[in-house]
Formats: sequence, structure tokens, C-alpha cells
Amino acid sequence: MRVLGIDCGTERTGWGVILSDGRRHRVLGHGVIRTSPRESLEVRLRTIAKALRDVLAEHRPDAAAVEEVFYSQNVNTALKLAHVRGVALLAIAEAQVTLGEYSPLEVKTSVVGYGRAEKHQVGRMVRVLTGLNQELETEDVSDALAVAICHATACSQPAKRAVGVLH
Repeated sequence: MRVLGIDCGTERTGWGVILSDGRRHRVLGHGVIRTSPRESLEVRLRTIAKALRDVLAEHRPDAAAVEEVFYSQNVNTALKLAHVRGVALLAIAEAQVTLGEYSPLEVKTSVVGYGRAEKHQVGRMVRVLTGLNQELETEDVSDALAVAICHATACSQPAKRAVGVLH
């Protein structure tokens, strides 16, 4: 299964594509979509949408996965993140790709084995699980790959496949 993971952000949206059988994962591509905080939100959203459409067209994933919106102390930050997430969901729907959604706790538990793992632990385990030798460009990329790994792992579990539950 080819899975696109997306880590939504207004300044940096990470993405990563893996090929996985649910146990072994190989990175096919990854990157960061960068926008300037000096641009208006709608311009930034357009940039992110176009870049995600390009990634979807180039890599043609079987599925895509994103993190669910989490509670934030800063309401404005949470709202902006929700806008980016909406753009990502729209691009995925337009490409007619199956969507999986996971909480940060589920992603960290799936990849690290501990739901309160720190960013550097997630990055390290992503490299271990995918066999990557080099450091990843940003934490946004490792988080996106972690979401993809979480989805691939969840889809390989017979109970979830049987009932069609992907979150």
C-alpha cells in the first residue's frame, strides 16, 4: 500500500509517502511545503492546496492520513491549523483517495510505542522503521511519515480491515 502522510501547519506542512505492507515501510518521497507568515491566510492556503495536489498527482497514493485537530491553548493557532487541515482533506477528497485520521496519541503509540513521546523520539523511530540513514529535513517531515506509518499499520490489522474502521 502506498500511503501519503500529512503534517498540517500554516508555515510548514510536511508530507511523506511510504510503500508499506503494514510491517515494513519504505520512503518513496517527502518534503515540506513552506509559506510566508507575511502572506495572507488565503494565499498560504492556496499555496498548500496546490502543492498537495501536485504531491497527490505525482505519487498517486492508495490512501492518505492526517492527524486530527488537537486542543491548543491558543485558539487562533488552532483555527489556522484547522483551515490547513481542511485544505488537505479537500485535496485528498478531490484525488479520490481513502482517508485515515488519527490522534497525536495514536500516531506516537503506533510509531514509538508511547503516546507521550517527544518529537526527537518520533523522528528517530521513523528513521529506524523506514531504514533511512540521513536526518529528515524537519520535524514536519518525520511527523508526516509517522502519520503514514500509523495508517499503514492500522490498515494491516485484520480487525480494523474487517469492519472498515480507519478513523
